[in-house]
Amino acid sequence: MKRLSWPRWMPIDPYVLLLLGTVGLAALLPARDTAADVASGASTAAIAFLFFLYGARLSTREAVDGLRHWRLHVTVLACTFVIFPVLGLAARGLVPVLLSQPLYQGLLFLTLVPSTIQSSIAFTSIARGNVPAAICAGSFSSLIGIVLTPLLAAALLGGDGGGFSADSAVKIVLQLLVPFLAGQLLRRWIGPFITRHKKILGLVDRGSILLVVYTAFSEGMVRGIWHQVSAARLGGLLAVEAVLLAVMLLLTWYGAKALGFRRGDRIAIQFAGSKKSLASGLPMASVLFGAHASLAVLPLMLFHQMQLMVCAVIAKRRAHDPQAQEADAAPPVAGAARSRPAVRTGNPAG
Repeated sequence: MKRLSWPRWMPIDPYVLLLLGTVGLAALLPARDTAADVASGASTAAIAFLFFLYGARLSTREAVDGLRHWRLHVTVLACTFVIFPVLGLAARGLVPVLLSQPLYQGLLFLTLVPSTIQSSIAFTSIARGNVPAAICAGSFSSLIGIVLTPLLAAALLGGDGGGFSADSAVKIVLQLLVPFLAGQLLRRWIGPFITRHKKILGLVDRGSILLVVYTAFSEGMVRGIWHQVSAARLGGLLAVEAVLLAVMLLLTWYGAKALGFRRGDRIAIQFAGSKKSLASGLPMASVLFGAHASLAVLPLMLFHQMQLMVCAVIAKRRAHDPQAQEADAAPPVAGAARSRPAVRTGNPAG
């Protein structure tokens, strides 16, 4: 029998449809009272388990070997954790003309989260870029983001109603950092198991994220937070995010050229440096924003779908570029080339 698959012509990531369906479920049947307490506890456990798996999957050896291509990784990190936040701060001038204050906080948080891994690799591979560099760049970004994103949130959102406090810092350590380090420490023993069951654990990843989304949006519905968002505000948010993505795509491509990177490296920088991770951002927002997490993650969810659609088009055009054969001559990153995974577009776990 033929397995059913998602049509390639469909522009919407099927997982985003599941996320939207989860939001709809939370709007119609939000968790209340005892059910809300159960959902909150399950969400907390799911977040910890997610970051445990992230730690167990990240190969320390490949990360260390990848440091040999340090200029590329520093460029991606600068795009992710310096240029993106600067643009997010500049968007403050759009309040209250285009953005409400809560939506702006969500937009600023979006600019602070790490880059993706899987989708960056997928698009780099499609465009015939430096895939090993994309693997290492995404891994470094995710690893550093576990510590750097909360610190940036404390600095940029702490005095702006972002909900960051000493209690949030403790939650970050207990729910994110400790499980991640535990996964790294146990990787030697559980790594083969994770490799054998990566498809099942991938489903667990996605299911956990859906639970986090349902809990956050349920709490937002119960507290009446969604009454603060109008269709005009959502339209303004989409316009701002479209400009943000366009600026980063142009900056990463032409900036990398100005820095002297070869074509394959420029492709890796463009896809890793212009994207934000939904999988990392959702759990972090749940910890940092608490009851206001539903509005905080809305910009990230919209940006995630937008970046997938736009980058899919760009990757296909890069693949047909007359200079695409130059990608095959790109210098490999030591240790990473032997770990090139099968690629799939639209994986939010990246």
